Amino acid sequence: MAAPKRKIITLECTECKNRNYSSQKNTSNDAERIEINKFCPHCNKRTKHKETK
Repeated sequence: MAAPKRKIITLECTECKNRNYSSQKNTSNDAERIEINKFCPHCNKRTKHKETK
């Protein structure tokens, strides 16, 4: 049986290091870690969020 192509990831704020969001990504299209600008409720502004392990 093949491994699933979609993987659940956690997004972490680069400024305050809080893990705010979870999402899914297609591992065949995006092999490396992703960065997304999202709103951080702890910083109260839009910041970069990186994928964590």
